[in-house]
Amino acid sequence: MAARRIDYAGPDDWPRINAWLKDRAGADGEVERRVREIIDAVRERGNQAVAEYTARFDCPGFTAEMLRVPKAEIEAAAVPDRDLALLKEAAANVRAFHERQKENSWWTTTPDGAILGQMVRPLDRVGLYVPGGRGGETPLVSSLIMNAAPALAAGVPEIAVAGPPRKDGTLNPYILAAAKVLGLDEVYRMGGAWAVAALALGTDTVRACHLLAGPGNIYVATAKSLLRGQVGMDLIAGPSEIAILAEDSGDPDLPAWLAADMLSQAEHDPLASALLLTPDKSLAERAAMALATLARALPRAEIASAALDNWGAIITVPDLDSGLDLVNLLAPEHLELAVDDPWSLLGRVRHAGAVFLGRHCPEPVGDYFAGPNHVLPTMGTARFSSALSVQDFCKKSSIIATNRGYIEKHGAKIARLARIEGLEAHARSVEVRLGKGVKES
Repeated sequence: MAARRIDYAGPDDWPRINAWLKDRAGADGEVERRVREIIDAVRERGNQAVAEYTARFDCPGFTAEMLRVPKAEIEAAAVPDRDLALLKEAAANVRAFHERQKENSWWTTTPDGAILGQMVRPLDRVGLYVPGGRGGETPLVSSLIMNAAPALAAGVPEIAVAGPPRKDGTLNPYILAAAKVLGLDEVYRMGGAWAVAALALGTDTVRACHLLAGPGNIYVATAKSLLRGQVGMDLIAGPSEIAILAEDSGDPDLPAWLAADMLSQAEHDPLASALLLTPDKSLAERAAMALATLARALPRAEIASAALDNWGAIITVPDLDSGLDLVNLLAPEHLELAVDDPWSLLGRVRHAGAVFLGRHCPEPVGDYFAGPNHVLPTMGTARFSSALSVQDFCKKSSIIATNRGYIEKHGAKIARLARIEGLEAHARSVEVRLGKGVKES
């Protein structure tokens, strides 16, 4: 395992870094072909197709009757008391953060008699996908919490949860316990692209949802991409990534901290990217040594090593200012500012999914517990995208109320604008209210 070493002198070096990193993107044509077949099968055969794919890939002998988890099974989900308390505390933190994101409907009046406004309403029904991890034995409970909390804060009345079953046909009890903590009782045993298709299109058992949220593998991401437009979608996230801008503090433990933070993303996926940016060459050398040592000791060492070999780098920069410039070009999913005064740099960060300030604020604090959402834009999309939020689970209707006086004052202007665009019926719709007859052609 060896993360590459890069010297960054300035913007002229960006094209080669960008060309390297962007090769992480995109599904190949064969993946898309297979996913289209799955979507078509679910569209045509519904429950039966979902059951067949689940039996083939997750649980031999699975039948359509096993799709929905009985409420009694959710209520009976048992995990150690200590872990249940952790789920409750993490869910409360995340819910509290998202409660502050809620927007109110608003109204304003204008001097010419119009009442204008915006009406905010939650979506009626959403589907949440929860990856099962390794055969359902490493459940991503944090994903369920992070996707459900903003939907609940938004006031969505119907929330369906789906995750792949284990080989014995059960869902991991931690997923069920998290659902219980969140107050969710519509849970389905189905995973992969067929679960996305079922939530989006509906089957005899699963009612179609208006928006889907939740991470997954390349097949799940491809299904979400192909179904976008037929149903709303959250971020279609790419592989995980972290960028750390660090300066030496003199603490001998710092290189190990930085290496551990890089590995926190590298262990996700062989395509994950972990970058350390620093103006301190000595820190770069010590961090590289720590990275090699810590990576070998990980249970997921093979995954982490593949990610670091291909998509990891320790980048020396001339100074922190140049490092910030590179950060804004990268637009990383996670950004750690492991510097003496991170608050002085925060205002210059233009593009990052989430920013972690200080040497004692590692990325997993945000992944699991603090409150902000860990569903974040990747692959440079932080230039124009934001973290999953309450707003993703709401829609907004514009409100317009005008009276006769308003039409008398502005009707001719509106009609003229319509005729500029060649839309005569638009113009006449206003003019008939001014007493002008509609001419027959």
